[in-house]
Amino acid sequence: MNPLATDLAVSAGLAAAAAFAAHRLRLLTAGGALGATAVGTVVLALGGWEWALLLIGFFASSSAVTQWRADDKAEAGRRFAKGGRRDLGQVLANGGLPALLAVAHWLVPDALLFAAYAGALGVATADTWATEVGLLAEAPPRLVTTGEIAPPGTSGAVTVLGTVAAVVGAAAVGLAAAVLYSLRDVVLFGALALWDPAGLPLLPIVALAGLAGAALDSLLGATVQAQYRPRRDADAARDRPREAHTLTERPRADDGAPHERVRGWRWMTNDVVNTLALAAGAAVAWGLYVGLS
Repeated sequence: MNPLATDLAVSAGLAAAAAFAAHRLRLLTAGGALGATAVGTVVLALGGWEWALLLIGFFASSSAVTQWRADDKAEAGRRFAKGGRRDLGQVLANGGLPALLAVAHWLVPDALLFAAYAGALGVATADTWATEVGLLAEAPPRLVTTGEIAPPGTSGAVTVLGTVAAVVGAAAVGLAAAVLYSLRDVVLFGALALWDPAGLPLLPIVALAGLAGAALDSLLGATVQAQYRPRRDADAARDRPREAHTLTERPRADDGAPHERVRGWRWMTNDVVNTLALAAGAAVAWGLYVGLS
C-alpha cells in the first residue's frame, strides 16, 4: 500500500475517533465533527505528530476555557454568532489555514511553514481565550476604536482580563511550538535523547504573532464585522428595553426573522474575521522567523 495512503487512512481513523468523542461531549456539532476529521486527517498525515499535537492542544485548551463557568457566560454568549459547540464554519475558520499550511509543508518541507502554522494557532488561541475569559471580567469591555463601554461579548470590545488571557494563550502556544519543534527529531536510546534548540525562537515569535492577529481580530470586529439589531415590536421593546438595543452577530432570530444590520459588511462574518486574523498571524510569524534566521 502507498505510504501516503496508509498515513491518510491511519490519520483519518484517529481524527474521526477524536472528533466523535468531541461531538459526544457536545464540543462539536455534527458538521463541526466532520470538519475536524478532515482538518485533523490532513494535519496529522501531511504535517506530522508535532503539527497534530499543537492542533490538539489548541482545541482542548480552547474547549476547556469555553466550558469554564459556562453558565456565567450564557447571557452574553446568546448574542454570539456561534455558541459553545463549534460548527463546520468555525472549525474551518480556525483549522482551514493550518490544514493548507500542512499541505504546503508536505510538498516543500520548511521550518518557515511550521512557524506560520504555529502563528495561526497562536491567534486562534489568543482570540478564544480573550473572549471566553473576558466575559467573566467585572469591568465592562471597551471598544478598541473609541474606548466606549460596550456590552459583554460585543465584537471589537476588550477587557484587561481578556487581554491578559490573550497574552497567556499566545505564549502557551509559542512555548508548545518551541518544545515540539525542538523534539521533532528526537531519537530515544534508553535515557539518551537528542534535543534540537532550533525551535526555541518560536516562543517569542508565536506569542507576538498571536497577539498581532488577535489585535486585528478586535479591530475588524469593531469596524467592519457585520452587527445586527433584533427587530422587535413596540410592546417587546417596552418590556425588554435593554435587549431592544443590544447588538448581535446573528443575522436572523431563532424563528428565522431577519435582524436589522446597523454596521459592518454583511459578508464580514465572525468566521471571515477569524480567517483573516489567522492569516495575519501566520504572516507575522513567517516574517519574524525570516528576520531572526
